[in-house]
Amino acid sequence: MSFPPIDAYAFLSDTHTTALVAPDGAVEWFCVPDAAGDAVAARLLDRDTGGRFTLTVAGCPAPRRRYRPDTLVLENDWAAPSGAAAGEDLLAVRPGAADRPIHAERVLVRRLRVTDGVLRVRAELTPRPGYGARPVRWRRDGTGWHADGTPLRLRTDLPVTVEGGTLVAEAELRAGQDATLLLGYADPVPALADAEELTERTADSWRAWSARGDYTGFAAGAVRHSALVLRGLSYDETGALLAAPTTSLPEEIGGVRNWDYRFTWHRDAALLLLALFRLGHAEEGRRYLRFLLGICARQHPLAPLVGIHGHATEERELPHLSGYAGSAPVRVGNEAANQIQFDTYGHILDAALAYQLLTGELTGPQWALLRRHVETMAERWREPDHGVWEIRGPCRHYVYSKVMTWVCLDRGIRLAGLLGDGAAPVDRWRRERDALHAEVLDRGYDERAGSFVMAYGGTEPDASLLRMPLVGFLPGDDARVVATVERIRADLAVAPDLIRRYRADDGLPGTEGAFLLCSFELVSALVLAGRHGEARDIFDRLAGRAGPLGLHPEERAPDGTALGNFPQAFTHLALIEAALNLDSAGDRDALHAWAERSAAAAA
Repeated sequence: MSFPPIDAYAFLSDTHTTALVAPDGAVEWFCVPDAAGDAVAARLLDRDTGGRFTLTVAGCPAPRRRYRPDTLVLENDWAAPSGAAAGEDLLAVRPGAADRPIHAERVLVRRLRVTDGVLRVRAELTPRPGYGARPVRWRRDGTGWHADGTPLRLRTDLPVTVEGGTLVAEAELRAGQDATLLLGYADPVPALADAEELTERTADSWRAWSARGDYTGFAAGAVRHSALVLRGLSYDETGALLAAPTTSLPEEIGGVRNWDYRFTWHRDAALLLLALFRLGHAEEGRRYLRFLLGICARQHPLAPLVGIHGHATEERELPHLSGYAGSAPVRVGNEAANQIQFDTYGHILDAALAYQLLTGELTGPQWALLRRHVETMAERWREPDHGVWEIRGPCRHYVYSKVMTWVCLDRGIRLAGLLGDGAAPVDRWRRERDALHAEVLDRGYDERAGSFVMAYGGTEPDASLLRMPLVGFLPGDDARVVATVERIRADLAVAPDLIRRYRADDGLPGTEGAFLLCSFELVSALVLAGRHGEARDIFDRLAGRAGPLGLHPEERAPDGTALGNFPQAFTHLALIEAALNLDSAGDRDALHAWAERSAAAAA
């Protein structure tokens, strides 16, 4: 049985858990009790073993689908020879408190209304806990059905039968009749009579959240939709941002580059904060910073990624799943949590400075937590690390890690001044920062290659270096930066708008696709180089590659095939950054004044 294209799935969220819905209307990914939990529906990773929740109309292989504007409510139109129907799929939410404006109802709502003729409607719910490892037994539970060994409870107005581990709900419906299925993953499950209210309240909640943003500039529609996706990927209890809601969607079809992305990476902490504040979602920015500072308080040294609850899980393989399109192994947990990645410190300090410049709210105790991490980098920047791309090999002196270590020191110096910390060893930090800057210019730029390179002593290009001007390490029109951008385009492009991360041997068989975060970062780098026309052309190409519901994956193959975990937060963040940079191309102070002042200070 074939797998749908990765970017053809619809994404649902209640900010507590997530679901992916295939083009034929089957829920093929659903985790409980939260987005990082057990996938009781994992057909996304195995057509036979993974659980699923199908909804079909006889004579109609798939509905026409769209999101209700400014929401994560999926609308479906069914058309068969015998009639037509309309309906919605959603994870229900309601308005919350001021600091948590979206509150999860913890129920998956599936509705269908026959608008013409007569239709045979059938739903099959086959949850399989343990990521598809075992079936369930269904039993009546008051007004609904309970899947033993799971928190799942179903209420429906359709006649129900049980066939082994599958609950079947089926009926023939005429115009004016409807079908409702409420799959709760926490008690109590709402009443069937509340389904319409749940739907409308969910739509209103998402629209109210979207309306808080006042951005009307370049690519406003794509920016608003990306912000909505990011909110859907944010965990309601902590403010953590999932890199993606899935695990093991392959970076190469049939390959082994399959990783669990249901974690928070710090790579774009500053970018997330800037995007949230710039788009009118300051409270979410505050919540994310509090989550980040909580990690700083508990971890020393810092891990490059953490779980949505503040800790990571050990990586393991699930051999009972064949993987998406035969791409095995399927993994849960992520070994990269144990790596040394010095760029992490730069991202966190960059976020803290952005937060202080935007709000002035950083406290003395919060600064004390950050200060010790600045001191760590002042002492350790001469050491090698594993690098931002988490290559599972020996540590090296990665140039991007050095650049972001410079960012850590630079932002620490600025924060000490802004907060009036006269006791901070700013003079020593400044000496270390300047020595590091000089070393990168000396050892990180290869005259033979004519560009900055991935690691000291090497010649390989690295697309992460597109961020050098974006963090203020060098101006965007510096000849060395421009040469590096051109080298990356020449050596790492698989299409005019698609950029690979690197081509160096990373110890794994096979290859990966173009990394869309880097592709959008090329847009931003070109803007900072003053090449706005080229940047706009590449942005338009990339934005045009979105899936049918406006969602972007992690990567794309040269032929455009979507690859990697989906939808990918980093891609949507980089899209927002690129759009904002294009929008403020004539007035970059609107977004990156803090980065440019850092560059001027370093000079």
